[in-house]
Amino acid sequence: MVGYDTILMGSLMAYPSFVEKYGTYHPELGTKVISGPWQVGLSTAGSCGGVFGMVINGFVTERFGHRRVTMVALTIMTGLIFIPFFAPNVHVLLAGQCLLGAIWGVFSIMGAVYSSEICPLVLRGYMTSFINICWVIGQLIIAGILQGLVNNTTKWAYKIPFAVEWVWPVPLFVLAWLAPDSPWWLTRQGRIEDARHSLQRLSSGLDDEQINQKILMMYDTNRLEQKIKADASYWDCLTGANLRRTEIACLSLSSQSLIGQSLAYNATYFFVQAGLSASDAYKMNFGNMGIAFVATCISWVLMTHFGRRTVLLSGYTFLTLDLLLIGILSYASNNSAAKWGQSALALVWLAVYSATIGPQTWAVASEVSATRLRAKTLSIAGVIYNIVNIVDNTIEPYLINPTEANLKGKTAFVWFGISFLVTIWAIFRIPETRGRTYGEMDVLFEKKVPAWRFATAEVVDDITMIGDDEAEAKIEDEKREMAGHETAATIS
Repeated sequence: MVGYDTILMGSLMAYPSFVEKYGTYHPELGTKVISGPWQVGLSTAGSCGGVFGMVINGFVTERFGHRRVTMVALTIMTGLIFIPFFAPNVHVLLAGQCLLGAIWGVFSIMGAVYSSEICPLVLRGYMTSFINICWVIGQLIIAGILQGLVNNTTKWAYKIPFAVEWVWPVPLFVLAWLAPDSPWWLTRQGRIEDARHSLQRLSSGLDDEQINQKILMMYDTNRLEQKIKADASYWDCLTGANLRRTEIACLSLSSQSLIGQSLAYNATYFFVQAGLSASDAYKMNFGNMGIAFVATCISWVLMTHFGRRTVLLSGYTFLTLDLLLIGILSYASNNSAAKWGQSALALVWLAVYSATIGPQTWAVASEVSATRLRAKTLSIAGVIYNIVNIVDNTIEPYLINPTEANLKGKTAFVWFGISFLVTIWAIFRIPETRGRTYGEMDVLFEKKVPAWRFATAEVVDDITMIGDDEAEAKIEDEKREMAGHETAATIS
């Protein structure tokens, strides 16, 4: 849903009927156009609203739970869709995009937070990285709808895509109503019996003893985070060991834009430069999304065999070199083969990105935060990502536009430099989270274990690391405390 909604406005900018309705007449051109500032405003309004929605999401999700917030947001969204559908002018359209963007901001973070808390350890990475597939599916749907309506010159050419947004809320509301609350959230709220019931719904073939052990583990992890001052405020995301975790979540998500997404995703530009007609080049967008879908599925295989860190570092390295080659080929601008080479490299970039960075950054960002701070950490990461994305989408047209910087394919050199810096950062900062429980990661971050040691560092029992001088004493103290009367009364 968010994948569809967030790219809809940008995709409508070239529609004749949309321009006729919301554009302004330019005598020197003899036709209506949507001015550059309005194009930027309409394209980024959703992201601006998303910043507000993500901040609010961090507060309300921990207070009211994932299901309630989702259902309320879906209800509000149903009403807000009327604004762009009936917008009489571009000003109302802009306001509608800002308001809807706030709701999209809630949803874009909610999926990562909820899926990371309801999935068992072996499925956690698959579900969090599945978020990227959901975005691609939404983009596939919008590409198909717009391609089917491209020759429609009536107002319905742009109204139908807006109307399709009404398809999502009702079935999603029903699914949210039927879905269980996160057992992690219920445990943090002290609702142990509700957490046990939620786990029974989410688990298959587990007996009461196994359910109790999982509840005890959640309770133990929550109490451990409280001991290391992992409270539940935004400020706590920026202090102590949590600052490092927030940094990793923010930069891993933002790296999607920082490594040249806006350039390489636009393979259409290179196909047009190579001589393909504009109509045929835009048809390639549908094929591009198909490539992204298949590549994201391949990422699950890569993740299973190599883990998050190895896949991400390989992806950053390859994409950085890919951008360098695109830039080098731009010097042969009069050579047809070089132009087709740039086109091919843009498609290869998209495939590798979709198999590595796209899905795995969501997995890492969802897993590195403390459970008590997950909603707020991902909200901060989402805000930073949106800000970076706004800047990215603002400067890229300037760099590539023939009336501005006119760098054309040489724009790749700009993103190559930034991507190189991101790769260096990733080597030293992104840890391996595969197979780690949240309690183990609490210990590893608290002990300031280097990122490259996360895969091999041994943790005794979610309390201390092997090699800590006070390990045995802490383990025994924790066991005695957990076996005490207060804990026993709470869990039972």
